[in-house]
Amino acid sequence: MTPPRAITIAILAMGGEGGGVLADWLVDLAEANGYLAQTTSVPGVAQRTGATIYYLEMFPESAVPAGDAPVLGLSPVPGEVDIVIASELMEAGRAVQRGLVTPDRTTFIASSHRVYSMTERTAMGDDRVDSNKLIEGGRAAARRFVTADFATLAERTGSPISPALYGALAATGALPFTRDQFEDTIRRGGVGVKPSLNAFGAGFDAAMLADRNVADAIPQDLPRVGARLAPLSDRILRDFPAAVHKTLHAGILRCADYQDVPYAVAYLDRLAALQSAIPAIPATSDRTQTGAASHTLLNEAARHLALWMTYEDTVRVADLKTRRSRFARVSGEVRLTPKQQLDINEFLHPRLEEIADTLPAGLGRWLLGSRAARACVEPFLKQGRVVQTTSIRGFLLLYAIASMRGMRPRSLRFQVEHQRIDDWLAAVTGLLPDHPALAEQVVRAQRLVKGYGDTHHRGWNSYQRVTAMLPALRTLPDGAAQMQALIAAALADDSGRTLATAIDALASAPVQRPAPAFAH
Repeated sequence: MTPPRAITIAILAMGGEGGGVLADWLVDLAEANGYLAQTTSVPGVAQRTGATIYYLEMFPESAVPAGDAPVLGLSPVPGEVDIVIASELMEAGRAVQRGLVTPDRTTFIASSHRVYSMTERTAMGDDRVDSNKLIEGGRAAARRFVTADFATLAERTGSPISPALYGALAATGALPFTRDQFEDTIRRGGVGVKPSLNAFGAGFDAAMLADRNVADAIPQDLPRVGARLAPLSDRILRDFPAAVHKTLHAGILRCADYQDVPYAVAYLDRLAALQSAIPAIPATSDRTQTGAASHTLLNEAARHLALWMTYEDTVRVADLKTRRSRFARVSGEVRLTPKQQLDINEFLHPRLEEIADTLPAGLGRWLLGSRAARACVEPFLKQGRVVQTTSIRGFLLLYAIASMRGMRPRSLRFQVEHQRIDDWLAAVTGLLPDHPALAEQVVRAQRLVKGYGDTHHRGWNSYQRVTAMLPALRTLPDGAAQMQALIAAALADDSGRTLATAIDALASAPVQRPAPAFAH
């Protein structure tokens, strides 16, 4: 007979998610149903940079000889964990990386939502880890993988995520206990019983429906559009490949919200022109042309074009700061009660260039070029000012600036940015026939242009320095890879020193020419 062994469980959770409560429930569940149990915890650093790991072992009391006690472990051992529960996708990835999840043993439960790490948030570019890859890794690493957005389910029931994860564990049948026994543990706790049971039930049902398909873990439904954008949605479905439909729908929503419906039409017109150039790529080019490759380029162009066409200016900032949804969000974050008053203070420090950018193009150029005008305006811009948007005066000030949206197409910034966009798309189109891989990297170079004020100024300078190398990169067999390296160097620091070093190294490298062909 196989000797009995302990059931091993590892829980990876962040601060405030109830990981300790979940561990306590499991201990109580075991002890109330004929098992000996032990739990330990190893706290992480500053909550998000390292999650707390709760480790439990359960051993059937009936298998312990009279007068003896089992020896239970204090920490998880890679390859020896039966159940792993991760409260968020990055923690799921860390569990796999630590070797806690194995395909011959582990039942792996993970919430599919994301709480971005500090390195993801502070990166100058988009440094987010691909959620699909995390889920694919979890599915490949585990014997059984169960995932759903348990955080959203818990939020709907007014509960932390731990009861939803507890319900998912009950649904897997990985522990020798019934659903009623799981729920009795919550009732014995006596705190937040009703919302916890509701979240438990939601998690249980979600786990029962979940399968091991990535598409089910992360819904791919198209964003909903209203009646005004319905014709554009029909155009997307009719004229563009299915692989880019989701991005294009998000793009028209963003452009219409930023300006108006005709602006969203202009967005699709630009992409239609680019799409018409893609099939002209010859099969003998420096990159094998496939449908997937062309869709990737078009999808990336759609994403970056939407971002560029909705650049952040003073009108956009004022609009976002005076929206009703923002006041509701802030009130929710601070848990405002009817007896409390909320004051929101905005620190604003516009530069002369930002004021000129908001003005009609001719007036803006005059302001920037006139010494007398600059001398009159600049003294008022030396120091920032605090605007209280929850006051009538502060709200009306920003609301007046936001109402200048209709004047935006005549502004200096609009003309400048759209000329830059046209030049960017022209460069991409010009590279497509012979250098499609390099064209894709020029598309991705747009990620350098972001933000407003000094951030935007530094990003635009980096973009110009990178794209200035295109004539040289076109002559190199690995031009696309070199372009990718330059973009990475530009994102490495905001001083530009890393990019300067990379450009100098590329300029001083010996010219690589294709090897001569010999006739036989």
